[in-house]
Amino acid sequence: MNELPRLGLGADELLSTTRAVRKRLDLDRPVDPALIDECIELAAQAPTGSNAQGWHFVVVTDDAKRRRLGELYRAGFELFYGDRAAAEAGLPADDPDYVATTRRVIDSAEHLARHMGEVPVMLIPCIEGRTDEGGVMIQASVWGSLLPAVWSFMLAARERTLGTCWTTLHLLHEREAAELLGLPDTVMQGALIPVAHTVGTDFKPGPRRDLSRVVHHDTW
Repeated sequence: MNELPRLGLGADELLSTTRAVRKRLDLDRPVDPALIDECIELAAQAPTGSNAQGWHFVVVTDDAKRRRLGELYRAGFELFYGDRAAAEAGLPADDPDYVATTRRVIDSAEHLARHMGEVPVMLIPCIEGRTDEGGVMIQASVWGSLLPAVWSFMLAARERTLGTCWTTLHLLHEREAAELLGLPDTVMQGALIPVAHTVGTDFKPGPRRDLSRVVHHDTW
C-alpha cells in the first residue's frame, strides 16, 4: 500500500497557507478515497454546539453528479458575477491594493466556475435542522456547529497535498442540488468544496487589508 502524502507543515504555516485554490486544482489526478476519509475523521473532531454532532458530509465522485453540480454552480456564478462591472462597482476606491486583489479573485473564481464539474471530488457539508425562519442566535448556533468542521477538513486536506475552496453559489439552486443528492428536507447544505491535488504545494499567505480597518477595541 502506498503511503499517503503529508507536507509536514507547522501549525502557523498550515493556517496561513491554506488558500482558496481554484486555478491550481489538478483536474486530471485522481484522489485516493483514504485521504478524504482521513480529512473527514479530523473534521469530526471540531467543536459542535451542545455536542450535537449534527454534521453530514456528502462525498461526490460520480461523473454525472459532479457535472450537474458544476452546471448549478456555473449558473449561480453567472447570476452573481455575470455582470462584471456591477460585481466590481462596490469595491472601495480608497483601497487600490484590495481592489486589485479582489479582481484577481474574481478572475480565479470565473476559472473555477468553468471547470467546477471537472474536479475529481466534491464535498457537500450538511447540517441537521433548518434555520430558514430562525433569528440571529439560531443561525449562529447551527452554522457554528458546521463551519469549524469544514475548515478543519480544509486544513487537513492542505496537509495532504489537496487543494480546496469554500464555495456557496450552488446554493442559489439548493433544491435542485438536494434532489440530485437525495438529501432529506430536514438538512441544510452549507457549501460545495471542490477537492483535488494541487499543482505544486508552494502556497503563501494571502494579501490582507490592514488590521486597523477591522480590529476594534471595546467599541466600534
